[in-house]
Amino acid sequence: MINVAVLGYGTVGSGIVEVIMTNKELIEARMGDSIQVKHILDLRKFPGDPYEALVTDDYNVIVNDPEVNIVCEAMGGTKPAYDFTRRALEAGKSVCTSNKAVVAEFGPELMKIAKENNCNYLFEASVGGGIPIIRPLNQSLTPEKVESITGILNGTTNFILTKMEREGSDFADVLKEAQAKGYAEADPTADIEGHDAARKIAILSSIAYGKTVDFKTVHTEGITKISSEDFAYAKKAGATIKLFGKSSDVDGKVYALVAPFMIFSEHPLYAVNDVFNGILVHGNTLNDVMFYGSGAGKLPTASAVVSDIIEAAKNLGNPLYCGWQEGEITLSDLADAKRKFFVRTKKDAKAVEEAFGKVCFIDGGIAGECGFITEVMSEKEIKAAAEKVEAVSVIRVE
Repeated sequence: MINVAVLGYGTVGSGIVEVIMTNKELIEARMGDSIQVKHILDLRKFPGDPYEALVTDDYNVIVNDPEVNIVCEAMGGTKPAYDFTRRALEAGKSVCTSNKAVVAEFGPELMKIAKENNCNYLFEASVGGGIPIIRPLNQSLTPEKVESITGILNGTTNFILTKMEREGSDFADVLKEAQAKGYAEADPTADIEGHDAARKIAILSSIAYGKTVDFKTVHTEGITKISSEDFAYAKKAGATIKLFGKSSDVDGKVYALVAPFMIFSEHPLYAVNDVFNGILVHGNTLNDVMFYGSGAGKLPTASAVVSDIIEAAKNLGNPLYCGWQEGEITLSDLADAKRKFFVRTKKDAKAVEEAFGKVCFIDGGIAGECGFITEVMSEKEIKAAAEKVEAVSVIRVE
């Protein structure tokens, strides 16, 4: 019998219980053992809930219960989630989590504690919701030298950008709609400023490149400056705009950033719209492989947590391999990275060519300004040239 405790009975926590009970027979058949949810931790009461009797507000009941094999942490935030996770691992209980904040900040420490106590710290649901990506990086893609990861990693921002593109709406109006639909929080800062995506690309990069990429060192830009005018130019160019979390290993130098990118129809992530996520991994012999699906939501995220429960149950007392090892990667200076850029300015074509040289102009139908795509240039060079023409907008192009 596998006994599971769930920490937090909110959206994801209740989803974990629902997935286990809905697919109980299937899960037990694939796990090779029976399973039950024994405890649910929450400060609230849930009168009338079918699992009301399992709810406790005392974490000690869980951590001191020798029958609990696996703890599912779905609390969010770092406190008390980190402390509860650490105590569970120290007690030899495997922990499965959807909490990207804890994983991004404390992942290596918690994996080390898990190994020392012959259990596992698994976090498939921390990136991409229901999309399998952590386990493929740790298992299926282990023969590969991962050269780059590019992802649409935040459903809220992707929903906003998709609506702006399709309807020509302004950012502020679409943000209000996203909040009304429940896609964006009352305080949407973590999403729209790119911080959520920064944590996720840091987690993926840490696994892919073998050591910790500190999310706080990832160059991060959000979508608050993207306008309907930017999309007007993109449409004329046969392109769209997406918020990417992106990292690459170039000759041993690791670059990482979160920023809006203009991409064209041939790009594999071009058609990833609305609240969906897509992650493109490029390996040195495999080339491109793409993962696509629901990047958030109650049941997709819960399904990913339950997949970790099954993995942990199959490996009780057996710490699993993870590509994310001890040590930290110092990210290379983004100023040296080279690519094309889209630029808008109110200066004329002559001033543009004096500052940028050869460019490809786009007629976006916006009076009093021009837009264009540069040749390949460095981040340092674009900054200097953009200042010369008093650029209204600068967006990276891929």
